Amino acid sequence: MKILELHIYGFGQLENVKIIDLHDFQVFYGENEAGKSTIMAFIHCILFGFPTKQQSAELRYEPKHSTKYGGKIRIVHESHGGAVIERVRGKATGDVKVAMDNGRMGGEELLKELTGNFDKSLFQAIFSFNLHGLQNIHQMKNDEIGKFLFSAGTLGTESLAKTEDFLQKELEMRFKPTGKKPLLNEKIQELHRINEELKIAEAKNKNYTNLVEKKEILHQEMMEINKSLQDLGEKIEKLNEWKRIETIVKDEKWIMKELKELGEIGFPVRGIERIEKITQFIHPYKAEINSITERIENLNKELTVIQPDQAFLKNEPAILSLLDQVPLFEQLKQEKLKCETKLLAIEEELSTTKEKLHINLNEEDIFSINTNIYMKNQVEAVSRKTQKLEEVKEELESHYQEEKGVLEEVEKEVRFVERLVLSKQERLLLEDKVNSANDKKGLEGELRSLQDKIDFYQQINERDKAASAKQVKQRKLQFYLFEFILAFVTLYGVLSRQWFLVTIGLLGCIFIALFMTNSKKQSQDADLNQTLISLRDKEKKLKQKLQSAEYLEITKLEEQLILDKQRREELQVVKIKLKQQQAQYEKVIAKFEQWELESAQNKEKLLSISRELKVPEYIANSFLLEAFELIEQYKMNCREKKLLQTRLEQINQQQEKVTKSLNYYEQLYLNEKGLDLYNAAYVLRNKLKEEHGKQITSQERLAKLNDLEADLKQKSQELAHLQLEYNQLISSAKVETELQFYELGAKAEKKEKLIERLESLQSQLQYSILSEQDRENFLQIHPSDEVITEYNQEVHLLQTALKKRLEEQASIKYEIQVLEEGGVYSDILHQYKQKKYELEEAAKEWSVFCIAQEILVNTIEKYKNIHLPRMLSKAEEYLSFLTDDNYHRIHLRDSGSGFLVERKDHTIFEANELSQATTEQLYVAIRLAFAVTLYEKYHLPIIIDDSFVNFDAKRTEKVIELLKGMKRNQLLFFTCHKHLLPFFQRENVLFLEKGAVQIIS
Repeated sequence: MKILELHIYGFGQLENVKIIDLHDFQVFYGENEAGKSTIMAFIHCILFGFPTKQQSAELRYEPKHSTKYGGKIRIVHESHGGAVIERVRGKATGDVKVAMDNGRMGGEELLKELTGNFDKSLFQAIFSFNLHGLQNIHQMKNDEIGKFLFSAGTLGTESLAKTEDFLQKELEMRFKPTGKKPLLNEKIQELHRINEELKIAEAKNKNYTNLVEKKEILHQEMMEINKSLQDLGEKIEKLNEWKRIETIVKDEKWIMKELKELGEIGFPVRGIERIEKITQFIHPYKAEINSITERIENLNKELTVIQPDQAFLKNEPAILSLLDQVPLFEQLKQEKLKCETKLLAIEEELSTTKEKLHINLNEEDIFSINTNIYMKNQVEAVSRKTQKLEEVKEELESHYQEEKGVLEEVEKEVRFVERLVLSKQERLLLEDKVNSANDKKGLEGELRSLQDKIDFYQQINERDKAASAKQVKQRKLQFYLFEFILAFVTLYGVLSRQWFLVTIGLLGCIFIALFMTNSKKQSQDADLNQTLISLRDKEKKLKQKLQSAEYLEITKLEEQLILDKQRREELQVVKIKLKQQQAQYEKVIAKFEQWELESAQNKEKLLSISRELKVPEYIANSFLLEAFELIEQYKMNCREKKLLQTRLEQINQQQEKVTKSLNYYEQLYLNEKGLDLYNAAYVLRNKLKEEHGKQITSQERLAKLNDLEADLKQKSQELAHLQLEYNQLISSAKVETELQFYELGAKAEKKEKLIERLESLQSQLQYSILSEQDRENFLQIHPSDEVITEYNQEVHLLQTALKKRLEEQASIKYEIQVLEEGGVYSDILHQYKQKKYELEEAAKEWSVFCIAQEILVNTIEKYKNIHLPRMLSKAEEYLSFLTDDNYHRIHLRDSGSGFLVERKDHTIFEANELSQATTEQLYVAIRLAFAVTLYEKYHLPIIIDDSFVNFDAKRTEKVIELLKGMKRNQLLFFTCHKHLLPFFQRENVLFLEKGAVQIIS
């Protein structure tokens, strides 16, 4: 499965982010908090579901500023084709939809089919690779590293090592054969101790049971006496309480009767006090209102006298701005003069530059020429390249002439030696002559053998000819016989007019005649014996050799051959020298060709730049850089000229604007006309001050008037409110006059006092132990002190009986205590059974851990024997590559879990004996081998999160090279380290920056 696109609707800090065209080896680079962890979590969540709110260990990445939550991933599956997986907010893990390119739709079931039924934890253990595993190695003790690496090679995480350690610790906490502190050891010892106590108590059990029964009877009798004492005590307490509250209860009854007679009185709360207070405020308010009204009339008259010129003040900002510009008028004059002088100088400089360039271009054409930093850099580069090419050309020409002269000398030497060397044909002839002379006896023996062969083949040929002649005669007789039979058949067919027989007879005769002709031809061909001809040719050649070898001078021929051999060796040496010189010459020629290519490219680039700069070619060839600098200077002067012209226009506009504005305000507001610029400004400023004074005075009077009017309004409202409150008080008492109001108030006051008295009495009765019903009963029966005396006598009798039983109970308790010196039998028996039950439960729990450990050990052994060898073979290959063949073998321990590593010198190391860096390389090799061997049929993406930051440059390069070679799985590599980027192709790197994604260019 390969991920092609990511579309994040809302996930953590990322909102509406699309990442397309993911490669087989995709790198995500970004600084901290750029979104790398968010993208990794997004991929996990879309494929396997959002974490539930109960899973507090995992972040949900719900967006803070968006309601959209989730996104979609486009994938291509090796067997199912393309698909889009979308997961959004919904049920606990989100609502998922899967849309296949073939039209098939589905949900979680189809998604599990695409992901091979992996869940998130298994996927992260196998295909999700982060720094956590390496950090675990850093933090482990020496004896734990081997187990951790073995666990990483079996499950992909350290879970196996943790589980193994956990089970061992749990077993040791519960039982040790020679231990005392473990739980099972303690319970066994305690059970033995209680068993001994149980045997002692069993003998005393019979007497002990009788005493306990008697003690229970006494306890019941004492409880009954205590209950009777409690009842009598309650009765006595109630009678004493009644004697205390009798007067209070009678006063309560009388007050309630008085209140009933007064009935309901509708009088406002604190009505008398409130109406007196309102009356005291009404009269002062009326006097204040009259005073304020008179002051308002006086201020209105004063305001009509002082009124400023509002039209003039309205233009105050414009006038002030104009007056501020008057002092600058003289400065503008000076600046104008300077600008005009500088403009003349620039125009003269432009004319000089144009003459130097000798280009017929106007200013607009000059500005269209590109003179940016890039163009300047190109011009400088081309100029430097041109100069360098000229220097190289001179050097190459010198070298060319030197190598050419040497080559010509060597060629002359080769031609001279070649003329001295014999030709191949001449040398072969000499060698044959020498060999023939030396091998004369051998040739004679060979000739005799050859003649014997010829005689033998002649005899065989004669015998074959005789046999063939005999066979030919026999065949002729057979053919004649067949011819006679066929002729007879033909004649019979003619006579009997059976034309079928005639046809067969004629065809048979023709066929036999042809067959006889071929047979004769074959017999004639067989007479030709090729073997004899070949042998006779050899015989003839041997005889010629023997005849010529008798007359040769052997010594002279051998000297010629030795001399020719020396000259051939000399020729070979000279040819080797020629080849070497030709190679040197060709190198010079190749350099010339390379120079011409670079020169042509540089020329083309120079012409392109000259066309772009609009510089003639003859100038560009020699003075391109100077022309560029002049064009650049010309453009700068033109810009400065335009700036000066613009500034002159601005100065003229400012001067004209100031003059026109002053004339305008002079005609509009001043009595004096025709003033010069500075006098007009002075008069306008004075008029502004005068009008401002009027405005300030007017504003002060107006503010005071507004305060008085607001005060008048407030006083009137308060007076109306007091009058309204007064009327409401009278009407709330349902009376018409103030006198009736006071009379009703007196009655209300009396009722209030009675209620207060009643509340006081009721508060005293609130804490009494007597209920309402008890108080009513005591009011009717009037109990006396004699009843209390009778109750006290009964209490005394009961206390005497209770004391007697307490003494008897103490005696029985003493006897029981004597029997309980070794513990009561039933209690000890109960403790024994309880401890036995606890021991059995603890043993069951211990056996569960034993079985779990045994299953784990059996599983590890099965895994080691069946699956692990193939994984270790691949891990060895990876480790050898990562360590440059320094470590090339990984061995399993004979028992338990853990690895042994073999170095190239056959030294064996345990995992904890390796260096930190080598241990990390071993971990990486095991993890990668685990993913590509045991789960090779699942082509899920491998996600790596900054797992190699502790490696040096060489180790990092090796592990990146290893990852690039893993073509079966897509690799998603997340990093925040910029120094890793040169290891990857630029098109494979995505740059993350606060929610944005782009390709590094």
